[in-house]
Amino acid sequence: MDDSLVPGAWVRHPARPDWGLGQVQSAIGDRVTVNFENAGKLLINTSVVALTVTDPDDAP
Repeated sequence: MDDSLVPGAWVRHPARPDWGLGQVQSAIGDRVTVNFENAGKLLINTSVVALTVTDPDDAP
């Protein structure tokens, strides 16, 4: 697991930019729950998808 994927961190899914900005809700091992602005709360397996940690003030 990426050590920067902690609750409160802001992320984007590289293959799903339409999901928008997401905030990490929990991270246990490779299982990260993210609340995305356009897709809702989703469980992401970070051994399959490398979420991009971002600054919420940066443009997509």
